[in-house]
Amino acid sequence: MSVADHINRVSRRIPPWTIYIAALAWAGWLFWLGLSGNLGPEPINALEREYGSIALKLLIAGLCVTPLRTYFGVNLLRFRRQIGLSAFFFVVAHFSVWALLDVQSFGRVWTEIVKRPYVTVGMAALVMLIPLALTSNNASIRKLGKNWRRLHWLTYPIAVLAGIHYVWLVKGFPWEPFIYMAIIVVLLALRFLPKRKKSASKRSGQPQSAR
Repeated sequence: MSVADHINRVSRRIPPWTIYIAALAWAGWLFWLGLSGNLGPEPINALEREYGSIALKLLIAGLCVTPLRTYFGVNLLRFRRQIGLSAFFFVVAHFSVWALLDVQSFGRVWTEIVKRPYVTVGMAALVMLIPLALTSNNASIRKLGKNWRRLHWLTYPIAVLAGIHYVWLVKGFPWEPFIYMAIIVVLLALRFLPKRKKSASKRSGQPQSAR
């Protein structure tokens, strides 16, 4: 049995809803650490960044699902919805901590969104995530049909905006945000690579081999 087959076999035994439980538990634990003074001298800022970091990692994890299946045979499609909704949850938590606990004023929130580019792109990503979260259910898939897939292509610009938000947020030139941005770019390139191969085979008149 290959490594991919072993991973697929194990993953089939894990209920997808456990991702929700893990996300809620981790968010709650971080919030408790902030309340108890265990997130450093600036707990609000630390909590805000922790939630944002987890959200970005989950967005990247969601982008990994298709390349893992295409190039390595690892099928985690049954978890993609839960990963996406958990990412949305942490984005909302990240925004809520910033708006309610850090800025603490609707007027200032709007000013920051307009004034600071990194906040602008972060807010744009959040707004774009809302329709995806609202339609991440079987009823919406049936109702929207092919338009559902078109709508959820917003995942790609959302990931790019999230990466840019992180790069612009940090001061100086630390490696971490640039590494995340590079991973996003590579994953997007891998996502579109099969279509380019398919198009090339069609132009040459050669049949494409089955995958």
